[in-house]
Amino acid sequence: MTDRSALTYFPDKQFQHKQSSSYNRASVSPDTAGWFANADMSHFIRVEENSGRREFVMLDAEGPGAIVRWWMTFYKAQDGMIRVYIDNDSVPVLLGTPKELLRGSLVCNPPLAASVQEGAPLGEEGRDYDHNFYVPIPFAKHCKITYECDSLRLLYDYEGIKVPQGYYWPDVFYNIGYRAYSKKVNVESVTAGILESARPLFEKSGEELLNEIIPSGSEEMNGQRLPPGDSVSFGIKQKNSAVTKLAILLDAKYFSQALRSVVVKITFDGKTTVWVPAGEFFGTGYTLYPHRTWMNTSDSSQLLQSFWVMPFKETCNIELINYGYDTIHIDLVTGISEYKWLKNSMYFGASWHEYNRIRSRSSDGSPYDLNFIDIKGKGVYAGDQVTLYNDTWHWWGEGDEKIFVDGESFPSSFGTGSEDYYGYSFARREPFSHPFISQPVGIGNMSYGVSVNMRHRSLDAIPFSKSISSNIELWHWADIKMNYALTTYYYIRDPFETNIKPDIESVRRRVIVSKNDFTLDEK
Repeated sequence: MTDRSALTYFPDKQFQHKQSSSYNRASVSPDTAGWFANADMSHFIRVEENSGRREFVMLDAEGPGAIVRWWMTFYKAQDGMIRVYIDNDSVPVLLGTPKELLRGSLVCNPPLAASVQEGAPLGEEGRDYDHNFYVPIPFAKHCKITYECDSLRLLYDYEGIKVPQGYYWPDVFYNIGYRAYSKKVNVESVTAGILESARPLFEKSGEELLNEIIPSGSEEMNGQRLPPGDSVSFGIKQKNSAVTKLAILLDAKYFSQALRSVVVKITFDGKTTVWVPAGEFFGTGYTLYPHRTWMNTSDSSQLLQSFWVMPFKETCNIELINYGYDTIHIDLVTGISEYKWLKNSMYFGASWHEYNRIRSRSSDGSPYDLNFIDIKGKGVYAGDQVTLYNDTWHWWGEGDEKIFVDGESFPSSFGTGSEDYYGYSFARREPFSHPFISQPVGIGNMSYGVSVNMRHRSLDAIPFSKSISSNIELWHWADIKMNYALTTYYYIRDPFETNIKPDIESVRRRVIVSKNDFTLDEK
């Protein structure tokens, strides 16, 4: 996790990234009525009786494999017991409450086991913290994860809607991401002893992820006044190297607009793979709020930094283009390090596009899927971000992520809601930062305003050999117009194709910060 360059190499041990979640089982295929079914909680693989205990099975995976990312939250069902069984052993290797295991100190401390929820919303005190767990749990033959909770009972009615197959209440939400390795891969199963002996490594890794570690290598600065339509370019000719730091300091009269209208364009060995507005590339959207992840940061001094490792064989060209209508000043800092280019090395890529003033419901009143990106080629999906303006006090984020890999008919990653995908829960408005997830601003959650959510992947990065299609539902409680921008980060082999192209018209469009802006924009 603490080696940023690891993502630049296509995995030499073949695996698929999969996710087991509590998604509504009525979602079967895009051409069926249940594709956008909500009520994505308390759905389990099965219920077992073990030594007099009633255990709800959340994951049942054949090995070899490894759990790599785990998120859970609850509504009045958080006092149960989690068990992790390895290689069909009847004795669990891990046993504890969600609080102890997923955000407590049973296995490790934050940030590898952490929560971003500091309290339930007013009037929803039965809701629990969200739990984010990043400790890898490898298994050679089999892994089963269960939840024992005496309060869960089977109902056939959900908020007045009949549920023929039944529904367990109170609510248990879960997303468990894991690697399913090729049968040829030799994996050593985890044991209680291994976990205990690994505590110093967990602590060291956690400290590195939380500390601001500046990558080594030479740095160069380029400052320039940038009139409308102009650009500044920084070329690098240095074999077997990588950009390990990119930082800019913007000075603009209309700063929010500059964050959207200044575009970061990067070309590696003659191939342009990055075309993203500066604010989106560095994680703050078009409103400046401090945040820090393992891959990018922003602060109140208007310094924006990126630490994605971006390798190249011979040449790299970084260009900042001012598509706005005002002159700005930019200081650009680049950090360059040596890099060992191997046959499985990949180029860094980032794309962006905005759905501007789209309806939050389709013509028949139902939710629908928004596309992050479609890629044809071989690479690794490394993260994404949404920046949106919500023009109502209703919640926008019930939509599930749906990620199809290598042409699969059903997505191997099918989640339980946008907020769950981004590591929090229950429409939390307060900002938070974590090495791999962040919400610099959440004003638009249950209110008029802007929200920015991001997720960067490490061990849970998704490899694809032929193609990937990343999508997320727009599932809003109200039928309104809104703005919804999507940024994607990935690593890719050449040749490749994507469906997202540079959109100059969109980056020139006036950004919307307040309801008054949105109303004026409509007029």
